[in-house]
Amino acid sequence: MEFIVALNGKVNYPLTLDPGVWIFDDRKEDLSTLFDKQGDKESEQEKYLKDVSAHWDRELQEGAIPPSEKDKQKPKTTLKETLLTSSFAISLSYFIYNAQPHPDAEKVLIESGDGNVEITIKEAQDGYLAFSENGKPLKTDGPVHFYFGDGRNKENPIKRITAITLF
Repeated sequence: MEFIVALNGKVNYPLTLDPGVWIFDDRKEDLSTLFDKQGDKESEQEKYLKDVSAHWDRELQEGAIPPSEKDKQKPKTTLKETLLTSSFAISLSYFIYNAQPHPDAEKVLIESGDGNVEITIKEAQDGYLAFSENGKPLKTDGPVHFYFGDGRNKENPIKRITAITLF
């Protein structure tokens, strides 16, 4: 089984994707929480401002709270533990952007060992490629799984992907 995925078709730069190195990519996201936060369209800045204002209001009303024993009891997980136990995915949009699709590219064909799937380029850009499950590469039904950005195929992703072709 090949553990690489070709991204080609109507693009200026065909890419060869190696999911084995994505574990080191800072753009990866935890698959277990990915679709939970998808519904939350609130921007990071708005969230930050709300958190800061709530903290400010609380301090004005209650005063500063000293550190408690509860905060100290929380077990800390290292980056290594996280990487070895979590499932990860990365947005397909990064790779489509780098391949520079032609202006007339409208559809994406996901070539899979289970059959080909045709989607729009927008659905592909919103989608995610899962590359790790419980800290292990997807060797048996990989190298990657495709999840739609809205999570509609969360329970049944597109598996055994060999190529992604824009047309």
